[in-house]
Amino acid sequence: MDQETAQTTKIAIFRNRKIRKTIHSNEWWFVIVDVVAALTDSVQPDGYVKDMRRRDPELSKGWGQIATLLSVQTSGGAQKVNCANTEGIFRIIQSIPSPKAEPFKLWLARVGYERVQEIEDPELAQKRARAFYKAKGYPEDWIERRMRSIAIREELTDEWQKHGVELAKEYEILTAEISKATFGVTPSEYKKIKGLRRENLRDHMSDLELLFSQLGEAATTEITKTEHPRGFERNKAVKLPETPDLILRKKPAEK
Repeated sequence: MDQETAQTTKIAIFRNRKIRKTIHSNEWWFVIVDVVAALTDSVQPDGYVKDMRRRDPELSKGWGQIATLLSVQTSGGAQKVNCANTEGIFRIIQSIPSPKAEPFKLWLARVGYERVQEIEDPELAQKRARAFYKAKGYPEDWIERRMRSIAIREELTDEWQKHGVELAKEYEILTAEISKATFGVTPSEYKKIKGLRRENLRDHMSDLELLFSQLGEAATTEITKTEHPRGFERNKAVKLPETPDLILRKKPAEK
């Protein structure tokens, strides 16, 4: 799934270590093995988690309430991995004897607080996104287009949610349907064409590509509002008029 669905994978940095996080139920959920790797420098964080649970029976007993499988971006594409919210990560930290624990708690609290701020004032999220793209060297006109594409995407996912789309996999499939109608390929196929792995596809789109994405998603939003499909299957049946395949394919020359 292009990770701009109801669950959006982001990368947070703690002391030069990357920690993936995704929005679930309006709060940040962090990839557990990323947190463990950042705090322990373990090259096998999965194994460390298993050992940690053996050492801490109470942690193991409550693991089902702490860890939740969520779809996040990996080097092999979108996959479901164990994540925990801020409360769950705090519980995990209790079982990790690491001098990094205290600064990590402060970092985690700050990241969680930023999410609360963004819920209360959505403009803060936009300001942070603008600052991020500007720091990366993107031109102002591209940033404006990108911010508009984010807003259109959010409006579409809100409509899907209102019309009974619930699972991350369902958002992924519906997104792929729009991409195929717009570009002739799925997001994962498009990433391969561009030579991308974990990078965000839309952050590597041109102005024209972003425009086509906006058109496809805006059209789907309007059709959904008009036809009121209920549930995943009916939303999947919504037909988006195919746009001219100007970007990825050219019509064969007429004889």
